[in-house]
Amino acid sequence: MGDQQQLEELLPFLSPTARPDVRATALQYLLGVTGSKNSSEFFLKNKIFIEKILALTEDSQTVIAKDAYLCLINLSAEEKFCKVLLEDYDPVPKFFKTVTDPESEFADSASAILSNVTRSEAGAERVLDSLVKGDVGLAKLVEVFCQDGYNKKGKQLHYIGPMLSNLTQLRFARQFILDRDRCVVQRLLPYTQYQGSLKRRGGIVGALKNCCFETAYHEWLLSDDVDIVPFLLLPLAGPEEFAEDEMVGLPEELQYLGEDKQREEDPDIRKMLLEALLQLCTTKHGRKTLRDKHVYYILRELHKWEAEPALKEAVENVVQILISDEPEDVDNLKEVQIPEGVEKQLEQQEGKEQQ
Repeated sequence: MGDQQQLEELLPFLSPTARPDVRATALQYLLGVTGSKNSSEFFLKNKIFIEKILALTEDSQTVIAKDAYLCLINLSAEEKFCKVLLEDYDPVPKFFKTVTDPESEFADSASAILSNVTRSEAGAERVLDSLVKGDVGLAKLVEVFCQDGYNKKGKQLHYIGPMLSNLTQLRFARQFILDRDRCVVQRLLPYTQYQGSLKRRGGIVGALKNCCFETAYHEWLLSDDVDIVPFLLLPLAGPEEFAEDEMVGLPEELQYLGEDKQREEDPDIRKMLLEALLQLCTTKHGRKTLRDKHVYYILRELHKWEAEPALKEAVENVVQILISDEPEDVDNLKEVQIPEGVEKQLEQQEGKEQQ
């Protein structure tokens, strides 16, 4: 990181009154600093630079505003910076306005910053509160995310996916997505196989996984109104052929996939899909539905293919529940004695995700 005296000498050149070429050069140097290790410590001790960077996101010179946003993306990778940014400067309404402006050149950058600052529970709470009380709202955010070509400048808005995943740490966001009258979850399901962006695909899988912690909605999620199972299973399925008696119970989307069918390549996404299935196993109705849909056979083949030891174990955790004898008079598996490894995983996930 640059010498502090050198950095302080940059301040006059970051002013809106400085010549554009001078502002651009000074900001480029600062951008390099934000990309260095532990750079946020300097900015947290010298907050005038944060103010300058925020002001420059409004610069009339596109290249300068772009670099200012990039500075904030780099700095917001660190949680301690996010906390100060949200509490001292409250840029959330401005960033949401940028994200939802169809003519904005910086919608992707703003959504990336919002994705970063919502990774912590406290950050998610502050951003969600701003969303609910502000002019945008969760409904608008989902609409923008799902509408192809919304941004007329070619910005793809993929980072709204991870943002939604982060916001669903919170029960309010989960219940919004699971509102039966809004049809939000149905709009998000196809993105479990979206090949255009790992960020978008992974973000939505994360959001769906979080929503599966809401056991009161399991029966609806598994019903024909939503039919979540094929969307969770298809990314885990490969090109294997099944015997006729195994095939007959599979959802239609999982039958006759063809020899070119590829499984989800990202191990983190595979893990989240398995965690979602594990949560659906916590209710008696969920276990019966997954058995009736022959989920076991997809997981059997996945287990043969999976090279990651932790993910093989995650497959085993789901399979162990599906092939176990059903306890009598129990609707929620969390209320009975289950294998220690499975119980521990369920409790760890619930403690992390539920509020």
